[in-house]
Amino acid sequence: MNSLQLHDGILVGGVDEAGRGSIIGPLVVAGVSIRETKMAQLYEMGVKDSKVLNPRVRVQLFGEIMKVAETVCIRKVIPTDVDYSVSLRGLNKLEAKVMAAVINNLGADEVYVDCCDVNQDRYRNYIEQHLSCSPKVHSMHHADELNVVVSAASIIAKITRDQEIQHIRNKYSSIGSGYPADERTMRFIRRWVARNGTAPEFARKSWRPLRLLLEQTVQCKLKK
Repeated sequence: MNSLQLHDGILVGGVDEAGRGSIIGPLVVAGVSIRETKMAQLYEMGVKDSKVLNPRVRVQLFGEIMKVAETVCIRKVIPTDVDYSVSLRGLNKLEAKVMAAVINNLGADEVYVDCCDVNQDRYRNYIEQHLSCSPKVHSMHHADELNVVVSAASIIAKITRDQEIQHIRNKYSSIGSGYPADERTMRFIRRWVARNGTAPEFARKSWRPLRLLLEQTVQCKLKK
């Protein structure tokens, strides 16, 4: 560590995801690193968990975070990879592996991650198995609410995820939010399956509503 780094404080990283529960589009994992001495700037900007911010504010903060961050790393996991991990009951392990890939590119001394596992220590261990660097890793539930650097990462992940959904929306029109609780999303999927007999490539076939729909479609074909 050089004298400038010592003066600016350690490099703190935050990692979060967006789209884990979505039935359409990728799972996005984002990481942000920032000098400890600059973390106050994130508070001053109004950086918070992306879920409590409106879309306009998220877009504004995205640009501001990109300016003050030392490093930003984004990884996207396509639906087929999500489906494969779900088939092995390994979605948490997949997310941990992707988070590790992000951390490997942050260069941070200390990293806070939003933990999706009920066991925070187990999830940290999953991540550390895939690290090629040796930062101190903090695995925390609700880290996107409790740590401002993770909040910043949540905004980067959410905006990136929204952009991916918009690309799909531009091509296929009314797909809703992409989440199974959204009736517009499920109406789009039901119509797609009815018309094509299969799921769109940008949807997760392992998610229960779509899996059942596909099973019903196969059964109907067998009865004919």
